Amino acid sequence: MEKIQVDNAVVKQFRSLLQKENVAELEMQLSQMYAQDIALLIDRLPVEDSREILNLLSKDKVIKVLVEMEESDRAHFLSAYTPYEIANNFIEHMDSDDAAYLLNHLPNKIKEDVIGQLQDIEYASSLLSLTNYEEYTAGSLMALELVKVSINQTVAECIEEIRKQNENVDNIYVVYVVDDFERLMGIITLKNLLLAKPDFLVSEVYNSEVIAVPTAADSELVANLTKKYDLVVLPVVDVLGRLVGRITIDDVVDVIKEEADEDYQLMSGITSDVAPTDSIFDLSKARLPWLIIGLFGGIVSSRFLGVYESEIQIHPEMAFFIPLIAAMGGNVGVQSSAIVVQGLANDTLGTKNIGHKILKELRLALFNGLICAILILAYNLIFNDSVELALTVAIALITVIIFASVFGTFIPMFLNKVKIDPAIATGPFITTSNDLLGIVIYFSIGRLMYQTF
Repeated sequence: MEKIQVDNAVVKQFRSLLQKENVAELEMQLSQMYAQDIALLIDRLPVEDSREILNLLSKDKVIKVLVEMEESDRAHFLSAYTPYEIANNFIEHMDSDDAAYLLNHLPNKIKEDVIGQLQDIEYASSLLSLTNYEEYTAGSLMALELVKVSINQTVAECIEEIRKQNENVDNIYVVYVVDDFERLMGIITLKNLLLAKPDFLVSEVYNSEVIAVPTAADSELVANLTKKYDLVVLPVVDVLGRLVGRITIDDVVDVIKEEADEDYQLMSGITSDVAPTDSIFDLSKARLPWLIIGLFGGIVSSRFLGVYESEIQIHPEMAFFIPLIAAMGGNVGVQSSAIVVQGLANDTLGTKNIGHKILKELRLALFNGLICAILILAYNLIFNDSVELALTVAIALITVIIFASVFGTFIPMFLNKVKIDPAIATGPFITTSNDLLGIVIYFSIGRLMYQTF
């Protein structure tokens, strides 16, 4: 198989083969593609063509493609099957984490019907428990398939146990060691097993230092632990410390991508997870809230300008620098909040000693503000005759930069402290707030300068 760049030429080629009903060529091309690339291809084809493509794939490959498909494409494809067919053609042959993911993206009624149609009752019960975990927790991410051995077994017995359990596990990263009550005691690597003498006990060669997470752990914690300790797999335990599953690196990467996409959308003023293929109604519903907030912010800004109408009439030259003051305040606020949000997301910032972090941001803002103020002061002294205007813009600019920087640092940290996603503090919220306060600061300083001089 080879990685294929799914561009317009590839899509056009497949549409042509479908129209010509060239099944042999289609099967040959698809057999050389990875499931991820086929999913991208399906995303760019009409629903009818997508179904034809999927019907040409082997059952194993269809299962892999289903997991990679966009939710809307998968829903269209599965709508042609009965719950019995979905259960026994697809779910029955999936790893538990992939099966739970697919089930959680089905309507509740269909999900229940599909689980009820599974012939393997034990597997159905396991899937039911997985789908009951709250979304974005370790329990919702974990797979049940793993290899575990008893701490009381010998190395020879342990190797035999691995052979038995290997049938249900695609990749063995580590072997988990449990006690008689299924509590996680540690791990043992394949290297240690191969080098140890057959009559050694597992308790003599295993490593008791193991990082595990409870089923209720947040997915962000899972991602941060995996990144911090360079893990490829993370065991999951219940409240009693019993081993119940494992989370592999591929699922963690998906979490990191979803979190990054969510933060990016929130920072851009989009309130829910949407894709370009969603309906206009769904896209509008995600964008409108912050647009309306921005609209009201603009109305309030205009009212603020009305308060200072007399200053503008007496000193109309001040109006030329309103966009500059507003833009600089918004940009500085977004810069500060974006850095804080990134630090909180990566767990590199922490929430303790907020005063120290704000003080550091204040020093940085003072340095940056002085440079910008000197530049704008020099510009105004060269190109404008009004010393009052030059001083007003320079002093207002440094004041706005300092305030916006501290505001952009404090707000996301405060939101994180009260358990609100700090990403909403960036973008439209920070920009609109700093626009309003920038106008007040600018005209207040202007009034003082013109009265003084």
